[in-house]
Amino acid sequence: MESYATAREVFAAGLVFARVAAMLMVLPGLGEASVPARARLSLALVIAICVFPIAAPHLPAIPETTGGLEFMIVREILVGLLIGGTLRLMMNALAVAGEIVSLQTTLSFSQTANPLEAQPTGSIQAFLSVLGLALIFATNLHHMFIGAIFSSYTLFQPGHDLPLGDAGFLAVQTVGKGFSLGLQMAAPVVVFALVFNIASGLVGRLMPQFQIYFVASPLAVIFGLSIFALSLGTIGMVWIGRYREVTDSFLVH
Repeated sequence: MESYATAREVFAAGLVFARVAAMLMVLPGLGEASVPARARLSLALVIAICVFPIAAPHLPAIPETTGGLEFMIVREILVGLLIGGTLRLMMNALAVAGEIVSLQTTLSFSQTANPLEAQPTGSIQAFLSVLGLALIFATNLHHMFIGAIFSSYTLFQPGHDLPLGDAGFLAVQTVGKGFSLGLQMAAPVVVFALVFNIASGLVGRLMPQFQIYFVASPLAVIFGLSIFALSLGTIGMVWIGRYREVTDSFLVH
């Protein structure tokens, strides 16, 4: 290939493609099972070509051993998975919120096909997942994904030690933030369910002969979904704001 590119250029291009392809493999929207693998690889190749001129000065020399070459490739793949996986973990906040709302409205057994996970999940959970993905692309937040790829060569320079301890702490912190955020987004429905269940229990104790279950179940679904619908705009604004903060943490300003 010396007539087309030098060994140094081929090595550098391979490292860039390894990081970009690993990141796109798990990014929300682009890394879904419904997206053909050939399309993802083609997009990764195009982005790698665009990133190469910026990343080239940061890339190390060709290692002298095969083991050193394999280590560098694995390291670049891990960096891509770290960035893309962190952004993917924040999507769990919507799954947590959807599961909590389903439990509080007695709709946990309602299943529907989730296009993002290629398997049946809770109906509300699937709806919130699609809503979150739509908000990412509607607000042009996916442009920040490309910026994160460029900035990663400043934050995680090739050839340097990978901060595995910091990466593990970041993953744990992101999971914790996602769970707490999901509970916060579902808080209106949780408060309603708490008050409604207490009121239903009191009615059942005062009127034992009253068929409270047959009356309370439909009302729990109707009022619970109504409160969820009224708070849907706030849920979307809060989630996209927090997601923007996480994405912005990978950018170098």
